[in-house]
Amino acid sequence: MDAPRERWTGQDAGPVVRPYALTGGRTRPRGAPFDLVAILVATGKAPGERVRLTREQRRLLELCRRPSTPADLASEADLPLRVVQILLDDLRRLGLIERREPEHDRARPDSRILMRVLDELRRL
Repeated sequence: MDAPRERWTGQDAGPVVRPYALTGGRTRPRGAPFDLVAILVATGKAPGERVRLTREQRRLLELCRRPSTPADLASEADLPLRVVQILLDDLRRLGLIERREPEHDRARPDSRILMRVLDELRRL
C-alpha cells in the first residue's frame, strides 16, 4: 500500500506552515520595516556561498527584479505583510535588495492638473 502524501495545505485552512516558521520565530524586522509603498529592487549581487535563502526569500528576490513595493510583494507571494517585511529585511542586510527613491519630478503630479480635476469634481 502506498504511503499517504503529505499535505502542506489544508483544503479549508490554507497553508499549514505558520508564519513565524518562515521568519525563524521573529515577529519584527531587525531594522526599520519598509514602508508599504517603498520601491524595492534587486541589486543583482549573488548571495555568498554560505548564505542559504529560503524558498520564500528566493521568490521575493525574483519578484524584486522589477521595482516592487512590499504590499505588492506580499500579494504576489501570498504571504502576510509582516512576514514579507521580515524576509525583505534579511535580503536588505545581505545586500541583495535596496530601496530606490522615486524620482520627484515624476512622482509629483502637475498642480494645474490637480486643480482642474478639483474644479471638475466641484461641478458634479
